[in-house]
Amino acid sequence: MNEQEKLARRASKEQIIYANILVVGVWSGIAIMGITYFLYLSGIMPPHVDLHTITTLWDKGVKEYLELTHSPHGWGWIYYLKKGDFLNYIGFIWLAVMTIVCYLVLVKGYLAKKDWLYSGIAILEIVVLSLAASGLFGSGGH
Repeated sequence: MNEQEKLARRASKEQIIYANILVVGVWSGIAIMGITYFLYLSGIMPPHVDLHTITTLWDKGVKEYLELTHSPHGWGWIYYLKKGDFLNYIGFIWLAVMTIVCYLVLVKGYLAKKDWLYSGIAILEIVVLSLAASGLFGSGGH
């Protein structure tokens, strides 16, 4: 293998930063989920829907479950973060946001290299992920 092939196989600076951020983000997200799940199961943070009630609702559809439990739809969960069962969402959101944060690193690197094609692709990824999560088009955010 010649020197040029070795250089071509190396990860770029941006890719290394991306991977490092992702590793820290994933492990911190898992820790957040573990902590919030413990707070939920232990009863330190009271749930919106009682644990015993949930088992009786497992056979219900989403719409019926939301009606019976008076649970929020879309981004309404934000107002319920003081409840143990909704506090768990913080870890999930953290993990979802990690992808966007990592793409921001790539955009910065690609723009510095004046790599307009990859900059544009990374920016479009950020826009698509953000719009999907926003719920503006009737998807995501629920």
